[in-house]
Amino acid sequence: MTLTSLSSLRDVVSVVGHVLFEGGIRAVLSGGACASIHSRGLYQSADVDLIIVSDATRSRLDELMASIEFRRRGDRYVHPRTRFYVEFPRGPLAIGTDVKVKPEEITVAGKVVLALSPTDSCRDRLAAFYHWRDRQSLRVAVLIALANSLDYRVVREWSSREGFEDDYRAFLAEVELARARRARRRATRS
Repeated sequence: MTLTSLSSLRDVVSVVGHVLFEGGIRAVLSGGACASIHSRGLYQSADVDLIIVSDATRSRLDELMASIEFRRRGDRYVHPRTRFYVEFPRGPLAIGTDVKVKPEEITVAGKVVLALSPTDSCRDRLAAFYHWRDRQSLRVAVLIALANSLDYRVVREWSSREGFEDDYRAFLAEVELARARRARRRATRS
């Protein structure tokens, strides 16, 4: 697939994730782009964050990214035709203090990509809410919860270890409120 000005975030994730995977670099989709995928596009990000979890030199990364027309500018890779850019934040792959995060293989636009699971993507957004009081991140965590079957036990236990039990309860309340609004909208359409 050639990226164009019409390419979606999913297209960029697919192309970049696949070329890195094929090139022997294990990079895990995280951050806003992962949240976008797991919220089924209800949230949109302008960038693609990938955490490298294997050995990779900067020159090999530059080479692989150049093969799909991305060029490094500072800490990000930009493409001449798509508005989305790619960043490789410093690892390790972690959510809050949890460094035992296990990525999963997902299919995005027909290609296998390593990514945070929906549960871990939700926790990633909740970490921003917990630590920086970022209300948008809370809303995105709710969108992920609505679109997926999460392991709430994992989220609850992690929230407790991080010291945010009350904020976890606030998240659950927001999820229930969003489900109720969704049910009311469906009922009025019937």
